[in-house]
Formats: sequence, C-alpha cells, structure tokens
Amino acid sequence: MTANRWTRRDFFRSSGLAAAALVGGPALIAGCSRVDDGGGTTGASQSADPLARFKQTGTIKVGIANEQPYGYRDKDGNLTGEAPEVARAIFKALGVDNLEAQIVDSFGSLIPGLQSKQYDFIAAGMFIIPERCSQIAFSNPDYAGTTAFLVAKGNPKKITSFEEIAEGGAKVGVLEGAVEKGYAEAGGVKGGQIQVFPNQNAAFKGILAGRVDAIALTAVSLRWTLQQQYADEPLEVTESFVPVVDGKEQLGAGGFGFRKEDTGLIEAFNAELKKLQDSNGVLPLIEKFGFTKTEVDNAAKLTAQQLCAGS
Repeated sequence: MTANRWTRRDFFRSSGLAAAALVGGPALIAGCSRVDDGGGTTGASQSADPLARFKQTGTIKVGIANEQPYGYRDKDGNLTGEAPEVARAIFKALGVDNLEAQIVDSFGSLIPGLQSKQYDFIAAGMFIIPERCSQIAFSNPDYAGTTAFLVAKGNPKKITSFEEIAEGGAKVGVLEGAVEKGYAEAGGVKGGQIQVFPNQNAAFKGILAGRVDAIALTAVSLRWTLQQQYADEPLEVTESFVPVVDGKEQLGAGGFGFRKEDTGLIEAFNAELKKLQDSNGVLPLIEKFGFTKTEVDNAAKLTAQQLCAGS
C-alpha cells in the first residue's frame, strides 16, 4: 500500500470550505472569498444575466470536492475529472474559456458553498435526487451509472446484492451522506451490518482491515480507485447492478448544480450539453476516467426534471 492515497468522496454534511483556485489548468492557491451581494469585487457575484458576465471576464468559478474520477486536481495541479472536462467543453462553446476551481474539504459542503456564492456552479458528478433538487437546480445529467461492491479477491462471501448481504449477515461499508446507505436499508440490511466511512480512502482501508466484507459505491468509482490506487491489494469489484427501492430502479444519474435563480445559465448549459450528446461528444471526454458508452447513453434519455421528481 502506498502512503499517500487520494480521497474519492468525503460526504460530511457540514464543514468549512478549503480554497484552491485552478485557472484553466495549473493550480493557483488562493483564499476562500465571499462576495459582496451589492456587486462586490471578488467571488461569485450575481447579475441579471450571469452568463454575460462570465463571457466578459472569460472565467467562471466551479466548486469541486477533489474526488476522483469526478472532479479533482491531478498530480500536476491541473483541474480534471469527468465533470470538469464536460463543463470545460460546454462553457468554451458558450464563450467562457477558463474554469477557476474552488475545492471544498467535504462533498457535503458543495451545496452550501454554492448557495453562499462561493462559486457559480458545481462540477462533481453529483447525483440528481429530489432532496438535493429542493436546495439547488441541476442541469440534465451527463452520465447515469450503476452500483457495485468492492470485495476481497475471489468474493469469498459471494456478495452480489444488498438482499444477499441482509440474508447472510455480512457487513457492508458506505460513505457518509451517500445514497448507498438508503439502498442497503431498502434491501433489508440491518443497522448493525452497515459501517459508515467518512470518505472513499477510509472505506478501502476499512475493508483491507477486515472491518467490513464489502463496500457499496458506484461501479465507476470503485473500478477507478482500485485501478489507480489499490491495484496491488487483494480486492476486486463485482459486476455492477441497479438497486431497486420501493419497486423503482435507482439508476444514479449525475449532473451539474446551479443556483435556482440562474435559469438562463442553466438553459444555455443544457442546450450545449444536448448538442454534445447528439454529436456523441461526451464519451471521448470522459472515457479515460472509466466511463462507458452505456453510462453516457443512459444519461441522454433522462432529464433533471424527471430525476428531481423521483421518476
């Protein structure tokens, strides 16, 4: 095991924002600044037409959680990941060339940071679910993924579903604030069988230490982290599946978060996303992060309105 692991997802519900600005590539470390709502000088200010302001400055500020492979800094300090790469292409088409990244220290801080105008939108592969839709607005999704388990090599307990975990008495790890905890409970897994971890790195260490028998997360996340950071460990990822809750399939679809009042900005973003999807332009941007044509095609069939309604 290497000493310096990257963190996949940190789902603490409340904590401060860590500042690090990345302007179109190399990181420029900067303090976290708030905006003067009366038209102040720094941060993500509001205007009647925010897109016009972003075009004028050539820069838009984006919130990320430094989570691989969704949105993070690489070893050279460049902003990359599934969501920033798609957002960069869309905003370039809209006349905004630079993404300036504001890194938060937990996934749960992303929505509060957007609401308090620390940045202008979120690019973190965030699942579009009704609870979040009540707080912010979402673009249409750019990917729709499935769930999988991280297990010991050979999958000795033959874990392939939450129902099997419930029946067999195995222990499953989930991330703080993540949807997988709800999936487990809906599958009949009892509270004593569920171990909550603060982030993905802690979860991987937990299964290696024998604290749990499986980790439940998106298949893309597990495959990427195993390949990039834990390839030398006796672990594997199971076949992916779609959990069912109350008779409904729970296909996790991720999009970009915006403040509810920025309707024009969302409409412009969605229009360019549609062009990118129709021209098969999304997959070439994100396949290097482990995403497949199936996940891209599934997203193109969905809308934020459907997902926010829970349908």
